[in-house]
Amino acid sequence: MKKTFIIAALAFVTLCVGTQLHQANAAETVAEAEKQAEIVFDTIRVNLGTFSEKDGEQKCAFAFTNVGDAPLIINQAFASCGCTVPTYTKDPVKPGERGQINVSYNGKGKFPGHFSKTVTIRSNAKTEIVRLTIEGEMTK
Repeated sequence: MKKTFIIAALAFVTLCVGTQLHQANAAETVAEAEKQAEIVFDTIRVNLGTFSEKDGEQKCAFAFTNVGDAPLIINQAFASCGCTVPTYTKDPVKPGERGQINVSYNGKGKFPGHFSKTVTIRSNAKTEIVRLTIEGEMTK
């Protein structure tokens, strides 16, 4: 009888401790899941001004800060046409840190005049998609 009581008591204690540990782990998992990166750009539009087609490739940068509480990962950056090429870091940007998207525009052989091109950024941030714009006036 004593053995049965001791075994039952040990099983009960094990079950209670296991349930408490599971609840603590679940609470930590929920807290981690609530953490999220948040990307804030200094500007989302850059005007390259007026330049000659002979001047060649034009470049600019879009600086941003991760104001969230989880690492920011840029998954993809793509342009609206082949004359615009974005580059970005593949490394996670820690909370509070800054990064940038570099964009080059090469209008050589294209139509002169005003242009406006977009670069779409996909990330794990609270706002998953952000569109950046470059514009300018290319002369012959």
